[in-house]
Amino acid sequence: MDKVILVTGATAGLGEATARRFAGAGWRVVVTGRRADRLERLVDSFGAERVHAAVFDVRDEAAMEEALAALPEPFRGIDVLVNNAGLALGTKPAAEASLEDWRTMIDTNITALVTITHRLLPVLIERRGVIINIGSVAGTYPYAGGNVYGGTKAFVKQFSLGLRSDLHGKGVRVTNIEPGMVETEFTLVRTHGNRDASDAMYRGANPMTAEDIAETLHWVATLPPHLNINRLELMPVSQSFAGFQIHRQTS
Repeated sequence: MDKVILVTGATAGLGEATARRFAGAGWRVVVTGRRADRLERLVDSFGAERVHAAVFDVRDEAAMEEALAALPEPFRGIDVLVNNAGLALGTKPAAEASLEDWRTMIDTNITALVTITHRLLPVLIERRGVIINIGSVAGTYPYAGGNVYGGTKAFVKQFSLGLRSDLHGKGVRVTNIEPGMVETEFTLVRTHGNRDASDAMYRGANPMTAEDIAETLHWVATLPPHLNINRLELMPVSQSFAGFQIHRQTS
């Protein structure tokens, strides 16, 4: 297998599961993230000839550029980019939310995503590659407390469609994967480390797993090159659409 995939945010959850799925299938995998020890565990699992760790924060453009410029030759010809790095922070309504949290979500989910995509577009065009963005059902269905997180994922959805339009005739496929509830560190991060809140979110819900999504990404990436999945929404059977909120006057 001479195919190369780059997965951002590969230190846990969807990113780690995706890296393991593709490396196990024989791909060369570039894994990125801030936690070097977790990335090195992936290298140890599959070997340096199969997995390369590029340690950087996706919000740090200079560090990203340095890491990409230093990729070993066997990992330079990137065929698939998985823009997985992202997060939700906070659950409070807009008037009570942290502006710092909002900015972090925008910087990570939007600015960093478009920066690395722009940087890798030339090689993806050259290799007629695949871009897979990790969106969310929150980009389509609003909910109380979703505010900026939902807004960032709506951007990812529209950006993915815009990329498809701009890459017309280039042979590059673009897919936006939009998961619902997946049991990862997502809620732990969102609640700033509240383990009880995270456990309560998933308890009894039979949510999707990171491996479920990784399997979906592998399917998308290995489809025949004349097929494009524009967007794919996934939910566990236990999750469905909420009703509209109605505020009623009491006097």
